[in-house]
Amino acid sequence: MKKVAVAMSGGVDSSLAAAILKKEGYDVFGVSLRVFDPGECQESQEKTCCSARDIRDARRVAAHLDIPFSSWDVRLEFEKEVIAPFSEEYLGGRTPNPCVLCNSRIKFGHLLEKVEAMGARWLATGHYAGIARKGGEYLLQRGADRGKDQSYFLFEIGADVLPRVLFPLGGLSKDEVRRRAGDLGLPVADKKESQEICFVPGNDYGAFLKRRLSGRGVEPGPIIDTDGRRLGTHRGLIHYTVGQRRGLGVAAGAPLYVLRIDGEKNTIVVGEDAELSGKTFHVLRTTWLRGDGRDNVRAEVKIRNRHRQAPATIHPLGGSSCRVEFDTPQRAVTPGQAAVFYDGDTVLGGGWIRDIEAH
Repeated sequence: MKKVAVAMSGGVDSSLAAAILKKEGYDVFGVSLRVFDPGECQESQEKTCCSARDIRDARRVAAHLDIPFSSWDVRLEFEKEVIAPFSEEYLGGRTPNPCVLCNSRIKFGHLLEKVEAMGARWLATGHYAGIARKGGEYLLQRGADRGKDQSYFLFEIGADVLPRVLFPLGGLSKDEVRRRAGDLGLPVADKKESQEICFVPGNDYGAFLKRRLSGRGVEPGPIIDTDGRRLGTHRGLIHYTVGQRRGLGVAAGAPLYVLRIDGEKNTIVVGEDAELSGKTFHVLRTTWLRGDGRDNVRAEVKIRNRHRQAPATIHPLGGSSCRVEFDTPQRAVTPGQAAVFYDGDTVLGGGWIRDIEAH
């Protein structure tokens, strides 16, 4: 009952997670996932998470800890569940978050099922988040290090998964992780981490999507203001996101920002900063980790990972849809991003932003 699989990315976080669990007496084995062709990623870019070099680093750490290790090829699953939806969302004028999909569908979906079939009681990762138990209920919690907290990316894993997950770093800061990894002599203690998406070389979304979509989404189209007046021509929807200011190529008396992206009309709508705030929006594919979402809920809502959550009321609309109404307008509510609902340190659930209501 103490057998645990650790998803090892080759970075310091998951490496220390494995070390902590072994020290605590768990029967630990490490697993790395190959999610894309190494030829798609330049080694010199020092990407973390799943490159060929990272898998080698994970293997080195496993050898240092004297735990079994294997790497599994999940490229087909990753293509279907993460890369393809990521690409298609851009075509619809939305800005997706692939890390959420990777967690819910690959790590805590495909990988969890596979390690459980091998006899593992839990799957552990190096996420900065926590699991609390209240009575018979398991709750997803923020990580103690607010600057590194990754609970936002975990809302979609499902309440049934929480009892089967361990987050050994939930109570640690990044500095503590580095220090403890160094004290243990882990070979990746000082390894640089990257903020890039693992499958987008050089963080160049435009180039990646242009190759992936075979020219779709790069057709020029009108840039208009909120009154419908044409101000210029865009380079293709895939190059833009809500809130963007740079690269519009439009001259105006005041700075202009992307307000909306209309995938059907291939149109970018721009306006001044004051027009960028929104108060009410619809959320689709809502996942509830606590409660059932049948009644109105008061919560603090984050509309992107670095957004400072704000008070809001969540109104159920039936099925997995709901309407979120902030108490005060928030800047750059972006279709395609995740809206995550919090009650203090507890994640209540979340879903995917779709329609923004005018205010």
